[in-house]
Amino acid sequence: MLSAFPLLAGSAMAQESTPALGTGGAAIFEARCKSCHEPPVARAPSREQLRGRSNLEIVEALSSGIMKPMAAGLTGGDMNAVAAFITGRNAQVQAAQFAAAPAPGPVAPSAAAAAELAKVRPVSAAMLGDPSPGDWLQWGRTYDGQNFSPLTAINRATVKTLSPAWRAPLPSGPSMPTPIVHDGVMFLQTSPDMVVALDAANGTVLWRRTYKPALPSNQKMGLSLAGGRVFVPTSDLHVISLDARTGEKVWDHEIAIEAPAADRKAFVLRSAPLIVGDKVIQGVTASGAPGGGFIVGMDIATGKELWRFHTIARPGEPGGNSWNGLPLDKRSGASVWDQGTYDKALNLVYFGVGQTYDTGPLLKPSGVAGTTQDALYTDSTLALNPDTGKLAWHYQHLSNDQWDLDWVFERTLTTMTVDGRPRRVVMTIGKMGILDALDARTGGYLFSIDAGAQNVISGIDPRTGAKTIDPVRMPDLTRTTLICPGPSGARSWPATSVNPKSGLLFEPLTLWCVNFGPPTGYQLLSSGVGMSNADHPDAVKSGMMGRLQAMDLKGHKLGWRHDLPAPVSTSALATAGGLVFAGDLDPALKAFDDRDGTLLWQAPLDNYPSSSVITYAVGKTQYVAVVTGLRNNHISDLSRRYQAFRRARGGTAATPKGEPAVVVFALGSGAPGKSAAR
Repeated sequence: MLSAFPLLAGSAMAQESTPALGTGGAAIFEARCKSCHEPPVARAPSREQLRGRSNLEIVEALSSGIMKPMAAGLTGGDMNAVAAFITGRNAQVQAAQFAAAPAPGPVAPSAAAAAELAKVRPVSAAMLGDPSPGDWLQWGRTYDGQNFSPLTAINRATVKTLSPAWRAPLPSGPSMPTPIVHDGVMFLQTSPDMVVALDAANGTVLWRRTYKPALPSNQKMGLSLAGGRVFVPTSDLHVISLDARTGEKVWDHEIAIEAPAADRKAFVLRSAPLIVGDKVIQGVTASGAPGGGFIVGMDIATGKELWRFHTIARPGEPGGNSWNGLPLDKRSGASVWDQGTYDKALNLVYFGVGQTYDTGPLLKPSGVAGTTQDALYTDSTLALNPDTGKLAWHYQHLSNDQWDLDWVFERTLTTMTVDGRPRRVVMTIGKMGILDALDARTGGYLFSIDAGAQNVISGIDPRTGAKTIDPVRMPDLTRTTLICPGPSGARSWPATSVNPKSGLLFEPLTLWCVNFGPPTGYQLLSSGVGMSNADHPDAVKSGMMGRLQAMDLKGHKLGWRHDLPAPVSTSALATAGGLVFAGDLDPALKAFDDRDGTLLWQAPLDNYPSSSVITYAVGKTQYVAVVTGLRNNHISDLSRRYQAFRRARGGTAATPKGEPAVVVFALGSGAPGKSAAR
């Protein structure tokens, strides 16, 4: 449970009064739920409070939680129907609404703040291509998305004195923002559609602006800088440009939707825009929207849309015959969740594309001549020309994804020796924890590394990378089978990190599974397969749900691993100081030796860390920053399952109560964290 009261409550009256049920969720709620929740009885949430919960939480309460006795006789479809009625959201649209606190009032720069902001240089293309060591200019710091810092002041020898430096409170709400730092100023987008500029040395607010969207504030990963501007995605499908020194609006572009889509609410902007030259490039999610997601390129000066690439192949176009004969209005998904990366020499941008929730029509061949079930461009890497939006190449990591185990996360670029010669490589790791490495110029397959957290893929072709599915793991409504991981993924949006000098990649992993089976419980996919939570066999043996896994890119093999009781909930951050930082649900921020995974330092946090971890410098001082206490789908899923895992083993599982904040550490600046025993 996520609060002190039960998610749903039953009573003798409700048990005795069970008129004939209708076919919809409204009739089920009227018959079995209303007497306890509208108005609420003691310790029961009101219907309005339940509206803020996810469909999954409600179905779990009905199928295996406190409301199981009240759900006797309900099918999985009934449970999903009542969940959809309560929340107003279809279970297939995984964009849970978390209540956002009211935004604090705007803050204009004071005279002192204006003087500090006047020192902030416009971010040039050269800076984006090769940022100052002390800056963190993009979501993954650099165009290659390596999430690596060259700073060395905080290192294996000095990290033991790392201690809290400052803390800046944030409004509560849905977000997973990554701070951006330039010339001593931290820029942060957070809930509810608020952008704030802070003095990165002490957390003082320099300016603050709030955008008022037409839709409820939703969870987003961050913003971007270029020139003297801040570029911000909004909760109602706009991208806005602000003056970096004042926060004043420069332009506001409303992204249009196209037929067959008709509902703007089906589209969401999750990632920070990618700035390449004079283009602002934004990915769009479209979990249930007919026609699917897309990527747009906008003019940096005006916001005008210049090009658009649809991430679902259209009928009659290349790949258009890969949807089992479905017309365009029956094709959905292929969302773009993460910021893209960019290779200047190749003049290509790289994006990942998600799956479709409407898997039922793809489960078996339609028999339509000339069609496949691959469903392009789901679960693919796309390489686009940033000037035109034209597709240079694509590579599909998993065709016909029937498990919601997509490959949508960051595309990381590096140069390495492959087959005796240097190659520019683009890599990505999907939800199953498998890394695929491709030639960045052509999309040709190079190699894979499996973290060992999954059981769906039984083999990978060494020439093509084509995946062989264990037939036991195919969805089947007549039997139950263990699927590892479940749809939340062994890894999710928290990014990996690459140390280009050592050739090691660091991957945050969670060990958890689901059972697929008959259509009872939670039904996320239109195949009708029912889902219920299951523990990962490795976690059962070790009592550990979390793992920080190193991968040896040069040797194409696994490196060290450090198992953790609690799942990692942030990105990994590797530094030239020989460290890897990560935050987990202890909750704590931790630093590991990048050579062998030894825990060197940790600091307790008063709420779950819920962002990427970054490091930056102001003057001669290096800082490490993380955002804590904000809600998002990943944190909600992780914390619920982790608490259940702990309780099942006799452990405590209290929910932390600290207020949301940016939490920043520096060397020797206060009470130190704990130096781990060697």
